[in-house]
Amino acid sequence: MTIQKMSYAEAVLTALNDSMIADDSVSLIGRPFSLGPTRVLAKKLKEKFPTRVCEPPTSEAANAAVGAGAAMAGARPFVDLGTGAFSFLAFSQIVNEAAVCNYMSGGKLRAPVVYHVNHGVRGAGAPQHSHDMHAYVWNTPGLQVILPATPNDAYGLVRSALTNPNPTFIMSHFKQATMMGDVELGVSIPFGKADVKRTGTDVTIIAVSLMVHAALEAAEQLATRGISAEVVDVRSLSPLDEDTLLQSIEKTGRVIVVDESPLHGGVSSGIAGVLADRGFKYLKAPIRRVGRPNTPVPASGPMEEYLVPGPQHILEAVASIL
Repeated sequence: MTIQKMSYAEAVLTALNDSMIADDSVSLIGRPFSLGPTRVLAKKLKEKFPTRVCEPPTSEAANAAVGAGAAMAGARPFVDLGTGAFSFLAFSQIVNEAAVCNYMSGGKLRAPVVYHVNHGVRGAGAPQHSHDMHAYVWNTPGLQVILPATPNDAYGLVRSALTNPNPTFIMSHFKQATMMGDVELGVSIPFGKADVKRTGTDVTIIAVSLMVHAALEAAEQLATRGISAEVVDVRSLSPLDEDTLLQSIEKTGRVIVVDESPLHGGVSSGIAGVLADRGFKYLKAPIRRVGRPNTPVPASGPMEEYLVPGPQHILEAVASIL
């Protein structure tokens, strides 16, 4: 077992590199994390696999279509669509083709394509560059939806995506790209398995993507007040590990669901619904959701900061049910 410290972005590129070494059918369409400190790594990937790394003109619909078609023909493309909002231009190809081809062909066709976007409120991105895509794609049967929160999860989940027979939509939060962490190389992480990032007994904080780090910070502050918080990272929405979530709330009796997407129709609402349906008997207090208000994200820095959930919002939610 080899463990190496690297950034989240480096972990994605390393997973791509290792997958391309292991399987000649894996290819890359686009330039994931090719800016900033990872530009050199992205360049090396293209030099190492010149016939399997394609940097096409900017046309999200065309790139998504090529990825879906290539996957149906037996390839395993990793299609990077850049900023999450750009994937709106490719929704027909992703949602209406790749996600349903296996069902509509009676199992005769598969599209093991991986789509990757950078999502979330990145800072001064304004409404058109601050979208959280996971609520949209989670509503698509046939599509696996993955949200790594750490470099190790990014590496392991990308490795799994590139061996999985089904289409996968992976979202990486902009603000996670430079986060550092230990990565266990050569190890895949299975889909549909949540990760308890911190154990606790008084309250469960279920978090998604970047909000995992906000939840861990809040848990540290709660510990100084004598409150034991358990932090559960869902890691994947489809498949969703309902059993691990339920086991946690059975232990604590109280739950906060934290996600950056808007509350109306957002991911926190969907998870809260599952918990209410299956875990109501365990609850000692109402489920609380922490998310973004239902308003476009402003370009103003202070206004954006006010809207985006963080540790303080989690602390306030915990206080309201304890």
